[in-house]
Amino acid sequence: MRSSGLICLALAILVAQVTAPSFAGPSLVADVRTGIVLSHDDAFQRWQPASLTKLMTAYIAFRAVRAGKLSLTSPVRITNNALREPPSKMGYPAGSVLTLDNALKILIVKSANDVAVAIGEAVAGSELEFIEMMNAEAKRLGMPDTQFANPNGLPSSDQYTTAHDMAVLSVAIRREFPEYDPLFSIEAIKAGKKTMTSHNVLLGRFAGADGMKTGFVCASGFNIVVSAKQNGRQLVTVVLGALSARDRAERAADLLAAGFATSEEGLPTLATLRPYGEDRTTPANIRAQICTKTSSRNRHDVRDADGRMVFRSPHIQPMTREPVIVAVGLGGADGPPAANTVRLEAPIPLPWPADAPRPRIVALEEIMPLADTAAVAVGTPAPGIPVPTPRPSL
Repeated sequence: MRSSGLICLALAILVAQVTAPSFAGPSLVADVRTGIVLSHDDAFQRWQPASLTKLMTAYIAFRAVRAGKLSLTSPVRITNNALREPPSKMGYPAGSVLTLDNALKILIVKSANDVAVAIGEAVAGSELEFIEMMNAEAKRLGMPDTQFANPNGLPSSDQYTTAHDMAVLSVAIRREFPEYDPLFSIEAIKAGKKTMTSHNVLLGRFAGADGMKTGFVCASGFNIVVSAKQNGRQLVTVVLGALSARDRAERAADLLAAGFATSEEGLPTLATLRPYGEDRTTPANIRAQICTKTSSRNRHDVRDADGRMVFRSPHIQPMTREPVIVAVGLGGADGPPAANTVRLEAPIPLPWPADAPRPRIVALEEIMPLADTAAVAVGTPAPGIPVPTPRPSL
């Protein structure tokens, strides 16, 4: 029986290799220290970032902490606006408060859309103000083909980036905020009894991998930014538009391995690489290749007998240990107040319950005596109501 299972697994892997999709979306590999671009493909084609957007959300939060506006123990409150975000989400009730530190861990590992909005509101005061900050930072960093429409990457025709611009952001994070490197290398978090593992499967499987973020919406396909350190060098690779989670991991691993083997001599930097491509203004949309019954059926994420994903790349090794888990939760927020702490939030209007008694419409005569209503009708004061003294004209 064991040999039969191995034969079936081998056949499944062979089929997956033969039928592996040939489509390859944009990509770029850059050296963090020098900014030199080691490889690139369609690096200026606009693409929906999906949850790679959360890298910018984290970056702005880091800047707020460094500027002294917040601390890692500042409160991040789940507002009604944040709670309305669709999954992936934590689903904490409105009014729940967690520290910025825990919010950032949830943002990177769980990729929670509600927490992303809550962080933006804590930093800027409102989601709209935070989006303005995101776009201002993109412009300042030199990301000319990037526009943000929300803090979490949920689908929007007004939200796009490129492999080049996302590499610029990733390099900026690594250069400016090395103290947050451990945040991006978290393999799993535990909230209460629930453990959530990072979607970045290169952690613990690719030599030197130390972050950063994955993303997916139907229009974008499977995106990933991965950084890794080998022999004193740190590289980041951006892969956009892979057709499955396994494809994006394999492409990223192969690109990183090739990057570490590439000489930097004579190559352009992120700042000097010139834009190219015929139609760079229209963001790509590969929904038809990702979110149809046929595409889902043809997606090959082969798993072994223990349920572990089988990779075709020789640069991805099996994980031989359990993921390192970091605990997160609510409470403990005793740092400087968030920007939205003093702002009142209007409650969400709720429909009238079907089984609740309906309010009775009361006629005016039931509230005021008939004589009073008549007096009001003819413009004279009702009994007991003082007549105002007219102000003298000057």
